[in-house]
Amino acid sequence: MKNIRYALLVAVAAASPTGWGAVPIDTATLRSAVTVEGVRSHQLAFQDFADANGGTRAATTGGYDESATYVAQMMLDAGYDVSIEPFDFPYFEEFSPAILEQTAPIIRVYPYADISGFVTMTYSGGGNVTAAATGVDLQLPPGADANNSTSGCEATDFAGFPVGNIAVIQRGSCSFQLKALNAENAGAVGVVIFNEGQPGRTDAFNGTLADPVVGIPVVGAAFSVGEELAAGGVMAKLSVDAVSEVRTTDNVIAETMGGRDDRVVVVGAHLDSVPEGPGIQDNGSGSAAILEIALQMAAMGTEPRNKVRFAWWGAEESGLQGSQAYVDGLSPREIKNIALNLNFDMIGSPNFVRFVYDGDGSATEAAGPNGSSNIEQVFLDYFAAQALPVEATAFDGRSDYGPFIAAGIPAGGLFTGAEDIKSEEEAALYGGTAGDQYDPCYHLACDTYDNISLQALDQMSDAAAHAIYSFAMTTSSVNGTDKGSDKAKKAAETLEYLGNKLRR
Repeated sequence: MKNIRYALLVAVAAASPTGWGAVPIDTATLRSAVTVEGVRSHQLAFQDFADANGGTRAATTGGYDESATYVAQMMLDAGYDVSIEPFDFPYFEEFSPAILEQTAPIIRVYPYADISGFVTMTYSGGGNVTAAATGVDLQLPPGADANNSTSGCEATDFAGFPVGNIAVIQRGSCSFQLKALNAENAGAVGVVIFNEGQPGRTDAFNGTLADPVVGIPVVGAAFSVGEELAAGGVMAKLSVDAVSEVRTTDNVIAETMGGRDDRVVVVGAHLDSVPEGPGIQDNGSGSAAILEIALQMAAMGTEPRNKVRFAWWGAEESGLQGSQAYVDGLSPREIKNIALNLNFDMIGSPNFVRFVYDGDGSATEAAGPNGSSNIEQVFLDYFAAQALPVEATAFDGRSDYGPFIAAGIPAGGLFTGAEDIKSEEEAALYGGTAGDQYDPCYHLACDTYDNISLQALDQMSDAAAHAIYSFAMTTSSVNGTDKGSDKAKKAAETLEYLGNKLRR
């Protein structure tokens, strides 16, 4: 009910002061120039690039490279200062379901991607091995508290480990990567890391090795699976069909020639898709929208008071790699000079809800850095003026605002929903189908040019244009003065915690 109350309150928000102190800026001309047809023309180009390259625009593929070239050329022709910024990133792709079987003394096939079975760890090496399974410094039965087990955390745990065997290691204490590396260095040909066994730590889990540094297959298994494999005298088959390596791709950065360079407005959207599909909604919608907004601003002869830096991020689907590389490359002065980040990731979901990032944390208890509430309010006032209800969405670290808020940079943006399910209350407010995903083609091959709500794309593109132009032209500070303060550090710690949960 919290989000529904939030949505209804927007209807009266226009009558309340924003707390930002900015003089309202007329964005009607730009909003009229940014048409659905214009945005769709870019989405159609992205679809064509995917069709010509195996149905995908994933980072490092031809479909991505052609998309990046298209965006860069468009922005160059419009008069922007354009740069192509390469970066290395860890790449992982699994091509088919992994296999884990006990082959002796009994035959047992463990279910893949099932809580009672096992899951491939991200950045696992590939391989197909059949060997004896050997337990490593196990604590069976498990201790009373989680993370008591130190199985596989030290090289000495593998003293006497038979070279060529599959290592069966218990979760706990140290990173999955360290356990797997110690096993590989001891001569293991595969690794099964099974859950520790306390209440809440018995199911198979989807962990990550953090980087592509392990060359043998590694999976995360249920506690019961590990117990069986480590019982002694067990032969097992482990097969992972995957590639794990360091690859290079690019961000496309294009900024206005003019405007204050100590109040830079960074406008971002990720350009890549998942390998499974063309990604015309995720995130061809946000990428196409900010491209059309930038082109129309140039066509209008806009002379912004603040420099606007448009960014199309690469390898977001591999873990926010492009935006993280960009922020990591900024000096302290360059971070201070960024006034805010606006993020547009999925803004045309077929079964949409109009989500606004909850900058002040009032609805989701996850506030952004100081100034984020002012960004949120600009969106709320705009939607209220259009008599369009919205809901709050949390800064949960799943999109490219993450590295910015971790650096203490105020952020905000729009979203229309992914794999979560639309409620009855939301269907009553926004239309669509209760009980279905906001985007039924999320991360699937069917995320094509036809996977769109034109209504959502129109409304959210206009809202994006309004915010971008407002922050480009304002003379007021967004008040992002706490970069490096306790609130910024708390945001960074929250994102680090979410990542570390998958690593141990």
